[in-house]
Amino acid sequence: MKNKTSSGGLVYSTEAGRMCPACRQAQAQCVCQQALRPAGDGVVRVSRQTQGRAGKAVTLVKGLALDAPALAVLGKQLKTACGSGGTVKDGVIEIQGDHVERVLADLLALGHRAKRAGA
Repeated sequence: MKNKTSSGGLVYSTEAGRMCPACRQAQAQCVCQQALRPAGDGVVRVSRQTQGRAGKAVTLVKGLALDAPALAVLGKQLKTACGSGGTVKDGVIEIQGDHVERVLADLLALGHRAKRAGA
């Protein structure tokens, strides 16, 4: 017989929705995820990079103090606004192409403190 605590326990409740297996709270009230949020200075840095990418430009968005699901949603919004592809890796949003000005405008409109980084 398996121990219920070692198998993860409750993962979904009809009243609260998805549950965190570690702290057994609803995902919205989870205390585990709050500890994992990256700490930063509150400034989002938007830059353009071509090194190591065969000369193709990529717009990078760093310094967002968001958890992984919220970062993925914001990444999708920015990619849609720019009309290009991209990805979210290690807390950094990468958007294909040189879209620094467009991304800065969108982040400022969403209420983030954003500035251009790099040359």
